[in-house]
Amino acid sequence: MTRASLEKQPQEVAAMFDGVAAKYDLTNDVLSLGQTRLWRRAVAQALDVRAGELVLDLGAGTATSSLPFSAAGADVVPCDFSLGMLREGKKRHPELPLTAGDATRLPFADGVFDAVTISFALRNVHDTDAALREMRRVAKPGGRLVICEFSHPTLRPFRTVYTEYLMRALPPVAEKVSSNPDAYVYLAESIRAWPDQRALATRLQDAGWSKVAWRNLTGGIVALHRATNPLA
Repeated sequence: MTRASLEKQPQEVAAMFDGVAAKYDLTNDVLSLGQTRLWRRAVAQALDVRAGELVLDLGAGTATSSLPFSAAGADVVPCDFSLGMLREGKKRHPELPLTAGDATRLPFADGVFDAVTISFALRNVHDTDAALREMRRVAKPGGRLVICEFSHPTLRPFRTVYTEYLMRALPPVAEKVSSNPDAYVYLAESIRAWPDQRALATRLQDAGWSKVAWRNLTGGIVALHRATNPLA
């Protein structure tokens, strides 16, 4: 069974997600105790897409995350580098233009998207800063960015309990519901290694994004970072 290392070699991460594609959405719902649906709604509210806008949903996997934008009347492009995820997504949502692409070298022209979003995928990219610059490159001047990613709980006692859940409870649960439970050990480790809210905000600013802000969800288990492309 494939389990990526924290060096995040792209081919390893892609193979890992290929292996969990069939049950990925179900597993996430179970492991998050249903919170993924609330987080998805929060992303849609934060991005605030309008009918006719062009939206890039990066790291879209099976395109479940793209559905709220399509329902709002936007033209959404789900993009992922796992072909297994894209094949599964195409079965479920044949109407969507699922696209293969590497977040560090996006296959899109400069300044074409009104909004860009990425949920629970940025920490799996081998070069985070390059991905943040690429997202800015393909966004229009004034284009909006929303990142939804696991983060650091703000209360210390809760942080301890959460860390224990990640490393002890998550793998056994994943073993019961996932097609590749070993992959979720990597996912737990990648969450623990991910920078906190302020550190990610700083990286966004360093990549050239402006009006950077964040909001904690579920006590900081997840954070929504928002930013704007200032290019004129």
